Amino acid sequence: MSQNTTIPVKMGVVLDMDTWLGKMGLSCISMALSDFYASHGHYKTRLVPEIRDSKRDVVGAAAAALDLLQNEEVQGIIGPASSMQANFVIGLGDKAHVPIISFSATSPSLSSLQSQYFIRATLNDSAQVPAIRAIVQAFGWREVVLIYVDNEYGNGVIPYLTDALQEIDTRITYRCVIPPLATDDQIVKELYKLMTMSTRVFIVHMVTPLGPRLFTKANEVGMVDEGYVWILTDGMTDILSTLDESVIDSMQGVLGVKPHVPRSKELESFKIRWKRRIQQEYPTNESFELNIFGLWAYDAASGLAMAVEQLGATNFSFQNSNISRNSTDLGTIQVSQTGPYLLQSLVSTRFRGLSGDFQIIDGQLHSSAFQIVNVIGKGERGVALWTPENGIVRNSNSTNKADLRTIIWPGESPSVPKGWVLPTNGKKSLRIGVPVKEGFSEFVKVTRDPITNATKVTGYCIAIFDAVMTALPYAVPYEYIPFETPDGKPAGNYDDLIYQVYLQKYDAVVGDTTIVANRSLYVDFTLPYTESGVSMIVPIIDKRSKNAWVFLKPLTWDLWVASACFFVFIGFVIWVLEHRINEDFRGPRSNQVGTILWFSFSTMVFAQKERIVSNLARFVVIIWFFVVLILTQSYTASLTSMLTVQQLKPTITDITELIKNGERVGYQKGSFVYEFLKWMKFDETKLVIYESPEELDELFSNRSSDGGIAAAFEEIPYMKLFLAKYCSKYTAVQPTYKFDGFGFVFPKRSPLVPDVSMQVLNVTEGAKMAQFERAWFGQTPSCPDLTSSVSSNSIGLNSFWGLFLIAGVASFVAFILCIATFLYENRDDLMNLDPPASAWRKIKAMATRFDQKDLSSHTFRKSEMVDRSGINGMDAVTASPATNCPPSPSSLSIQTESNFAFFRDQETPSSEYGDPFSPNRQTSPQ
Repeated sequence: MSQNTTIPVKMGVVLDMDTWLGKMGLSCISMALSDFYASHGHYKTRLVPEIRDSKRDVVGAAAAALDLLQNEEVQGIIGPASSMQANFVIGLGDKAHVPIISFSATSPSLSSLQSQYFIRATLNDSAQVPAIRAIVQAFGWREVVLIYVDNEYGNGVIPYLTDALQEIDTRITYRCVIPPLATDDQIVKELYKLMTMSTRVFIVHMVTPLGPRLFTKANEVGMVDEGYVWILTDGMTDILSTLDESVIDSMQGVLGVKPHVPRSKELESFKIRWKRRIQQEYPTNESFELNIFGLWAYDAASGLAMAVEQLGATNFSFQNSNISRNSTDLGTIQVSQTGPYLLQSLVSTRFRGLSGDFQIIDGQLHSSAFQIVNVIGKGERGVALWTPENGIVRNSNSTNKADLRTIIWPGESPSVPKGWVLPTNGKKSLRIGVPVKEGFSEFVKVTRDPITNATKVTGYCIAIFDAVMTALPYAVPYEYIPFETPDGKPAGNYDDLIYQVYLQKYDAVVGDTTIVANRSLYVDFTLPYTESGVSMIVPIIDKRSKNAWVFLKPLTWDLWVASACFFVFIGFVIWVLEHRINEDFRGPRSNQVGTILWFSFSTMVFAQKERIVSNLARFVVIIWFFVVLILTQSYTASLTSMLTVQQLKPTITDITELIKNGERVGYQKGSFVYEFLKWMKFDETKLVIYESPEELDELFSNRSSDGGIAAAFEEIPYMKLFLAKYCSKYTAVQPTYKFDGFGFVFPKRSPLVPDVSMQVLNVTEGAKMAQFERAWFGQTPSCPDLTSSVSSNSIGLNSFWGLFLIAGVASFVAFILCIATFLYENRDDLMNLDPPASAWRKIKAMATRFDQKDLSSHTFRKSEMVDRSGINGMDAVTASPATNCPPSPSSLSIQTESNFAFFRDQETPSSEYGDPFSPNRQTSPQ
């Protein structure tokens, strides 16, 4: 084989040659092979295209593919154009081991065939679903309608769209399925059906010629106008440049998604060359425009040529057989010997093509980014990109999510459509049902003008609803319709009123309607705008203490005991500190015991008469005065509160007590509380109805046995209103049974619910709620606080243990210092005792010494000086002038009054033994 010899390799091309897609695809394939081999002239292989026309028919495509496999023995087939045609051709390629490469069959259903010989050189329709979901989520649309063609192409992507929209809580309200050959009348009929629905967001998944016809008719009936949203899949977005100007005019404001093609010099050069060539081939048609499918056809042909070259000088042949040429028997299809190798080479081929990176993953082209375009004027304008990494961004260099350029919506509106409108089924405004009731008119009040017979609805709930609807970013007309009989009486209870919404007699219900689980089965509630729960209302009585022993209640028993113990302890410590140096703390035993008790307890009124001369005692007394002051003041305040402050307590605090005693209880007429009481096991014969706060007060005035009630169960808003009028007579007791409060009622899946709930939050969190409460409930009166009635007024030891600790530590330290000082001063006498003396005799001896006066104390020294001066004066008067006799020693002696010693034993040592501490004491004669 010479160096310039090339190996021809047959390649099949199956396209609809009478369509623009077929003509564009064939020209791009031809240019791709020319460009590839022009730039790679040294390659040994050359693809030779064998072209067949599928004639827009599934059978024609299958016959063309079978002819190429049996008679031309092609190594690969590029095509067919549609997903329906590819569905059968893929099976032929799988049987012949020949790769089927399609650049335009995008239906996801083809992936379910699980054929390894099918190569999708285009994007799967499901790849654009995340981008569409991101658009719907970015604008907050909660409902959409799917419009798609009823064929393989249209049905394939619907399951993916459904799942993706459910992930963002967007409901598909309707699926509009249009046959491929639908007439204009059929299309208009479907459009009129869509106009009667509330949803205004439409996702269209179809191709030419059905798609352009749909928009032409939609524009004629006024559905491409302000308030509508149209989103196109890439099937139509990719061919916008090829549509007639009249079709583009009917699509103004439409959004679309299509694969993003990065700009490059090669792409711009190819567009110029392709435009020049297509004008030469079709000079009479000026509307031909290159789109993404042409670029995918170019890259598919380039990738196949590259894969064939990688195989080298391989024997490109089929398995030998005795099949005659021109045979189309399906049972005699030959098997390619190089098919598996070519498939592997094609899957591993990667390069930078005109459409971007060419890379086959799981049998199909790897997806990257999608461009979001807006149809404006005579064409389209890019407004954003969607990437798997960043979501919606303004351009490829931006990372700011949901950053879109300005979008012109249908009707040339710059404002984002809300995505829904009120159903146009003959009603000009929403019919809002309101309850009719006699009592608690502060919440909802229905009045009728006797002259004009016009109905006027006011009240707290009505004011909140009006404020919420005014705060919506769009206008919603509505009118209030009282739920009443012809004679003006209530037409039923609240359950009956709410059920009218399910029956579509009302579009909503506004009033004091409580959110309950069983009601949510057939209607939707907004977020609550009042507090939730049901409480029990009972009368209150004054239980101020009036018994003879009330003076003991301010302090708990442990505090009484602790106080008494500390009074005695402090008195004893003061006696120890003052006994040896203060005459006020000396004397007979009974007198000293009385002094201890008297001094300590007299400090309560600071009436003690004894002098304190010791600094340690003064320190202890100062701290003890502080403790006594706080204790007495606290006692006085608590006792005063018990005797003067009103002690209001509920008559009943336990619901089981009501049930056990068979007491009669009340509930408001028409309320769900009746079912709640039956669930709580109350006897139905004991349940009493009331309609107004005045009637409830009258029922409480009578005893349960006299036709009255012992308690009433009411929701918190009503309870607050009732207690505001009668707070001095009644109160609410725990527990509060949890419910969800008042909410506005709408039909199931109403698009108004999310927006109204959002505004409910804004209104309830602002200052308007306080204004509404003052306007309809008035100023809240000052009511007695019942918290003190359920908690004890007695003061416990826990409140004073810190003070007692300080006083105890100070007293104990002073006591230890006093005893230690005494022992230190008498240490010599203690050491000179006879060694045989027992410890008990030593203690008795020290006690005897402690009972004696401390003559060295300044208090006794002062008195001794006074005594001396008095004696000397007497001697000067009575003594003889001729003699200088000193005074008698007996006149200077000071009696120790040892017979009054506090700790001395009755058997005091006799005088014959002498002073126990004297060094010259007499010894026993024995």
